[in-house]
Amino acid sequence: MNWLLVIVGAAVGAPLRYLADRAVQTRHDTLFPWGTFLVNVTGCLLLGLLTGAASAGHASGHVQLLVGTGLCGALSTYSTFSYETLRLTETGAGLYAAANVVASVAAGLGAAFAGAALAQAVWT
Repeated sequence: MNWLLVIVGAAVGAPLRYLADRAVQTRHDTLFPWGTFLVNVTGCLLLGLLTGAASAGHASGHVQLLVGTGLCGALSTYSTFSYETLRLTETGAGLYAAANVVASVAAGLGAAFAGAALAQAVWT
């Protein structure tokens, strides 16, 4: 049963990632991968919220599998982040590649901490 929750969450997260990435990227005429950046930071924020909710006893194991592992796992994508960073480097856009790494890690961690703090504030 647990694997079904992960599949359902991923079935929502993967197309959501693709559609959000395309919607953002078509509006920005730049080499920087804004779409992937946005979905990864959003995934970090959602996972932070879920972690905070679970810590406060307001998210069951089933919700964690559905939303955390399934939805957030498919929504955010380390492989695309890595590929796009490598592509930027190979095309001579090293500054964009470095900015992508620094901004993605900093914003992702910040979003995860903000989500957890928000959940703690709501449920304590």
